[in-house]
Amino acid sequence: MIYENIKRVSTKMGKSIRSIEIEAGLGNGVIAGWKSSSPMVDNLKSVAKVLGVTIESLLDENEG
Repeated sequence: MIYENIKRVSTKMGKSIRSIEIEAGLGNGVIAGWKSSSPMVDNLKSVAKVLGVTIESLLDENEG
């Protein structure tokens, strides 16, 4: 759910998941890891800031 929401927003922005990770200061594959595990709050905040969205929108099961 979190990964899918990030992927949707990043696609709309024309950015790759890797470019989001770089801008957020995350390691390669960190966001993909959120398909099966929960992110640390600080990492999720960083991604939300890069994407210009709220954390809540990334957690929303109804997004998409």
